[in-house]
Amino acid sequence: MKTIERIAAAENFTAANVGNLNALNDYTLCLGPEIRIPGKVFGGAAVQATGCEFSFQQFLPGTETGFLHTHKRHEELYFFLSGSGEFQVDGHIFPVSEGSVVRVAPAGRRSVRNNGTQPLTMLCIQYTAGTFTAEDASDGELLGEKVEW
Repeated sequence: MKTIERIAAAENFTAANVGNLNALNDYTLCLGPEIRIPGKVFGGAAVQATGCEFSFQQFLPGTETGFLHTHKRHEELYFFLSGSGEFQVDGHIFPVSEGSVVRVAPAGRRSVRNNGTQPLTMLCIQYTAGTFTAEDASDGELLGEKVEW
C-alpha cells in the first residue's frame, strides 16, 4: 500500500508529499477488517500536525462515500480540487466542483458522491469546532527580514 513521503523536517516544520493527486487511488484507508476506503489518505501524522487532521480523497466516476457520518466535536472544511459531484448534508443535496468549499458542523450528517465523468478530488481539513477567535485572525507577524533563496 502506498504511503506519504516525508520530504523535509526540522525543529519548526515538517513537509510531506502525497504524490500526484491523479494517483490518489493508489492509497487505501483501512478502518478495520471490513472497511477499506480506496483513494483516501490522512496526512496529519506525516506532517506532525497538532491542531487539525487533513485527508485527500478521490472518487472515481460513479463512486461515493457509501455512508453518512457525523463528528462529536470536529468541524470539517471540504475543498474540491477537480471534477464534479454532489454533497449531502442533513438531506440537503447540492452540486460541488473544482473550487467549491463546504463547511460542515460536527452534527451535520454528510456524504459525497461523484456523479460526473471525471475523478472528483477533494481535500478535507478536520479541526475542533468553535476554537478560532477574532484574535486568531491577527496572529500572523510580518518579519523585517530579506528572503534569501
